[in-house]
Amino acid sequence: MAPDDTQPLPVDAVEAAIMHVLQAEAEARDAVANTHGAAQAIDEAARERARRIGLAADRRIAAARAAFGAKTVAEVGALDAQAAALDAEGPPESDEIARVERAVKALAASMTGGQA
Repeated sequence: MAPDDTQPLPVDAVEAAIMHVLQAEAEARDAVANTHGAAQAIDEAARERARRIGLAADRRIAAARAAFGAKTVAEVGALDAQAAALDAEGPPESDEIARVERAVKALAASMTGGQA
């Protein structure tokens, strides 16, 4: 409840209060503008960091693919050399074929619980 005997404020006091409110409003606007600018700078820095991380990941993936490709080429080359050496020996003899067949049957039996 307002006091009953209110007296009007002097004009200078009213003007000072208005100026104080206007000054506070201007400071608030500046603070909001500064905060907005800081947020944009943080956003830009985060985007740049994400871009750098993505580029580093791409380089690592490319290096891994290249290493895998080189290893695969080397292994395929070694297998081709082994195949060529086997081809050069000529067809297997009948005792080698029989030995392989026995080994396959024994392996199958051990895997299935059957008899060799």
